[in-house]
Amino acid sequence: MKLIRANQTLKLKTNPLVSASDMEVLTSCLKNLSASSSFISMKNFTQHGRTDCLFHSISVSYYSLASASRLPFIWDKRSLVKGALLHDFFLYDWHTKDRSHRFHGFTHPSAALANARKEWGLNEKEADIIRKHMFPLIPAVPRYRESLLVCLVDKLCSAAEILRLRPSSQVKTIYLNTIEKKAE
Repeated sequence: MKLIRANQTLKLKTNPLVSASDMEVLTSCLKNLSASSSFISMKNFTQHGRTDCLFHSISVSYYSLASASRLPFIWDKRSLVKGALLHDFFLYDWHTKDRSHRFHGFTHPSAALANARKEWGLNEKEADIIRKHMFPLIPAVPRYRESLLVCLVDKLCSAAEILRLRPSSQVKTIYLNTIEKKAE
């Protein structure tokens, strides 16, 4: 797989899971969000196993896009990607011993939503994706198909990370390119 850069847009020469147009949606959204040092700081917080929050969020958005393209529905892909990238934008290490982290599973969607709203404008779908991605742990039923898809893909990615299954080389490339661009 060769990485090609054209006008600072990440392009993967071959990509069996995500189409070129979907990849453009993902890279465009990542370019916008990664202009914020807060978004990039997600790499400093462990999420599941040895996976950081930024890598996890990129994985969830990538596999949400891959899944959406295989399902017979019309999707708001920009909202799907942005919501997936920001669903764990809580910006703290929930593994540290702190009373405020005791109920992390229940409280982090609200923290992520508040942080995302401070930094960017969110539409109703994006807010719903972030707020309800922990269903059914939190009894807030996803209102949109995009929310439900991110909720399901988040569970699959979390399980894969905990079990230390090898992540996709596509996701690794996107992650490394995101961090590299911010460093430039």
